[in-house]
Amino acid sequence: MTVYRFADFDYKYSKYTNLEIKHQHAILKRAQDNDNLLVDIIAYCIMPTHIHLILKQNTDKGITKFMAKILNSYSRYFNIRHHRAGPLWEGHFKNVLVKNDEQIYHLSRYIHLNPYSAGLVDDLLGWPHSSLKDFIAPSNQTICNFQNVIDMSPSKYRNFVLKQKDYQRQLSLIKNILIDNYSG
Repeated sequence: MTVYRFADFDYKYSKYTNLEIKHQHAILKRAQDNDNLLVDIIAYCIMPTHIHLILKQNTDKGITKFMAKILNSYSRYFNIRHHRAGPLWEGHFKNVLVKNDEQIYHLSRYIHLNPYSAGLVDDLLGWPHSSLKDFIAPSNQTICNFQNVIDMSPSKYRNFVLKQKDYQRQLSLIKNILIDNYSG
């Protein structure tokens, strides 16, 4: 996913992953040297049926280009791997313009709580496809660039997220009941 942030990265995912590691690194290094990022990834959570991303656009139409690259490439890869054809996604990606700091804090919390709200894990740190660990135990290996956007210490952010986990799960259950019982 991270390679598609670079405007100059035009490889198909299936071809890129089949390259030797040294060739992958060389391609990635060339793209990084140009320092032409379409987006910064602020936060993410990959769920079984969808993904959540908070992106900061760095170039004109950067988010649209990034999403097209990632969704189209993954669809091709999945279809080839599973000997199938056709779209994987129900429709176009949905986006919301984040207008203030408070909104981004709550949006990041919502994203990081998603696996818990969906009943996939009881321990949020047990979900490996989320940037939550990057937020509460920062390392140099993260793909996220949230430090200039989320201005909270790791322990404060952890408390900010965890204190709402049961409330968000209850809201999720209520939403599912309402949607399942809606007759139109």
